[in-house]
Order: sequence, then C-alpha cells, then structure tokens
Amino acid sequence: MRKTLSSRLFGDIFKKMTIQSNDLRFDAQHIWHPYTNLKYPTPVFGVESADGVYLNLTNGQIVVDGMSSWWSAIHGYNHPVLNAAVESQLKKMSHVMFGGLTHQPAIDLCQKLISLTADELDCVFLADSGSISVEVSLKMALQFWFSKGQKNKNKFLTIRNGYHGDTFGAMSVCDPINGMHSMFQGVMPKHIFVSSLSCVSDEDWCDEDIQEFRSSIECNHKNIAAVILEPLVQGAGGMKFYCPEYLRQVRQLCNQYDVLLILDEIATGFARTGTMFAYEQAQISPDILCVGKALTGGYMSLAATLCSRQIADTISDFEGGNLMHGPTFMGNPLACAIANASLDLLMNSDWQNNIQRIEKQLIDELSPCKNLSSVCDVRVKGAIGVVELNEPVNMHKVQPRFVELGVWIRPFGKLLYIMPPYVIESEQLSVLTSAMKIVAEELS
Repeated sequence: MRKTLSSRLFGDIFKKMTIQSNDLRFDAQHIWHPYTNLKYPTPVFGVESADGVYLNLTNGQIVVDGMSSWWSAIHGYNHPVLNAAVESQLKKMSHVMFGGLTHQPAIDLCQKLISLTADELDCVFLADSGSISVEVSLKMALQFWFSKGQKNKNKFLTIRNGYHGDTFGAMSVCDPINGMHSMFQGVMPKHIFVSSLSCVSDEDWCDEDIQEFRSSIECNHKNIAAVILEPLVQGAGGMKFYCPEYLRQVRQLCNQYDVLLILDEIATGFARTGTMFAYEQAQISPDILCVGKALTGGYMSLAATLCSRQIADTISDFEGGNLMHGPTFMGNPLACAIANASLDLLMNSDWQNNIQRIEKQLIDELSPCKNLSSVCDVRVKGAIGVVELNEPVNMHKVQPRFVELGVWIRPFGKLLYIMPPYVIESEQLSVLTSAMKIVAEELS
C-alpha cells in the first residue's frame, strides 16, 4: 500500500517555524544521519539558524561551531557576501544541465581554480561532492593508462589510515582494516596499502620512512595507475599528520616509476593547513587534484577534479575520447556562483596571518591536555586542533556534554578535534579549546 502524507500533516510541516520535541522523535525513529543507526540513535540537536561562528539551537542554546560544518563553512554562517551571491544568481537561474550547455559562473570558477593551483593543473571537472571528485580522479587515472594501451595499470597505491569518501571507488582506497568501510571489502577492488607515516617534521626525517613505500612501488609499478594521498593531514581516517618530505619522496618515486600522483585536498584545500593547498608545503605538484568542502564556503555541495593537460589529451585521443562521468548537477550555476564569491572572499582576506593566529592559539591552549591521563596525543596544524584520547568516546554522553558547554564539537573514535571557521575570534576559539580540555579532564 502506498504511503501518503495527510493534507493536515502536509500543511503542518509548512506552518512550523521551529523543531518541536515530537519532530525530534520522528527524526530519531525515521531519519538516518551520517554514520548512525536507527535502533540506537545518537542525540541530535535542532538548529533554528546560524550566524558567524554560532549555531542557534531550537532549544534556545547558542553554541560556538568548532566543526565548520565538517570543515566547509570557512567564512562562518549567513555571510552577507555569500548571501548576495545566492540572491543574484537565483534571479538568473538556479540550475541548468551542463551537457551541451555552459554558463559564466562555471567558466569563472574554473579560471579561478586553474589560477590558484599548480601550473600543471590545466583542466577541470566540476563534481557534485568530494566523494565524486575522488571517483572522477580514479577514472581519469585508469582511462589515462587504458588510452596508452597499458590496461594492466589498474591498481592504486596509498597509505593506511586514509579516507577518501563513501562511494565504492573512493572506499576502495580508504583504510581496508581500520577504516569505516571494512565490511564492504569483499565486494570492492583490492588495492595496495603501505603503513602510514609517523614522522611529522622534516627535521626528524630518515630514509627508512620511505622504504616500505619505495619497495611497494618498485615491485608493483607495472600494475599501479596512480598513488592517491591526503597531503600532510589524513582527515576522517584518524586526523594524523605527516611531514612534507614524505610527499617530496613520493613525487620523485612516481616520476621514476611512471605512476600518476593524485592528491586529495578536499579537507586540506583552501588554506586549512596554512598554505592555500597542503602540497605547496612540499613544493611539489600532483598530476590530479581533488578539492571540495570549503569550495563554496559550506553553502552548497560542490567539488572539482583538476588534472594536467597531458592526462586530458591522452584520454581525449583514444577512440571516443570521452571521460566517462557526468552527474546531473554537474556545474550547477548556483553552486558555482557561490564558490566564486567564496574564493574571492578568501583571497581578499588576510588568510595567512589569520591561520597562523588560530594555529598559535590552538597550540597554546590545547598543549596542557598532554598531561591528562585520558590523552594519548595533542597535535595542531594550521586551523586544525586534535586531542587524541586513549579510548573511544561515548557519543551518547560526550555530544550532549559539549552542547552543555556551549560548543558544537563532533568527536569520532578516540578523537576530540576542531576545524573552526577562519573568521573565529580569539575569545570564541577559547570557548572551544576550554570545552575540549574540560571533557578530556572528565574522561580522565
């Protein structure tokens, strides 16, 4: 029997201005949130509105957002410049198919992305999410070698503790054991993994740090299409940091053994680590680059995959020459217009000094957590602050506790971490770091 909403219920939905308690019960029983289950749901909190670095909850609380809505809302919420970009584009068109059509917001955005990234990156695929940008990068690499007649180069090499997305291709290059996708291993292609790096400073580098990677690429390069890495910071796989020298060594080995290098900067791109892109700290460039998250300042889902002209030409020269991907919402004009405004906003700001300010304060205020018995490690890079615990947190207890303390921090596993909006002020940042210390103390 077909399910329908009664006209009364349908009308009630549109009359409501705030989330009521019965709505939250409905949510808990019927709506999946990221990485949750419906039988034992973790607490969710209704949001009425958001401004700057604040989330205004429907229960009347106002909390400082330490997550930038999963690292995307770098300018904060309800920004007048981005709001104006939305309104202006809406008057023209919110969407038009990208197949056979184009528009100025997409052209302007691709010009900006090409100008911001390495000289070698000359061609842009506009994707609709970070996972899709990774899927496209993998397809680019596979089609590149297929077009060159090397169909045997169909594997990817990466390091453990990585995270590249939730679609099947992206999952296949996430950590196969410790990652959140281990249950799907039997149906995903098997790729090549080496140990992640523990060396976080070039001053501590030794040749042994690259030996396992070197051995793996030496033995398997005839079958490897590309290496894929998150440069310097591994995000959802564990918030682990590693040194620029590792990237330099990887780039050299990829050149030596004729393997492409894909860098996933979906989390690190657009200044999060202190440079516009993390790979700049190693003074290298990738063959393929994935960006997303902060691209639109958190307003809409949009990502991009950039590649070299050599890769684009090689794919294009083979028979039909088509890159085999084309989402319905590819190049969405509304998202592109907001992305243009967001990038202009970022580039016209003093983002370098701002990230340095945030980094210094994170180091100063989180370092005391190292002395707590519950804490395994504290690490900071750019506008990323991580307190790693000895044991996984109980989300049913810790999440409401953070809200009580006036912050929105979303832990996972053993990690208490923040990646705040770049517009956060020192006093607001202290509210976040203080809450992290209090929770770590209580867990001790």
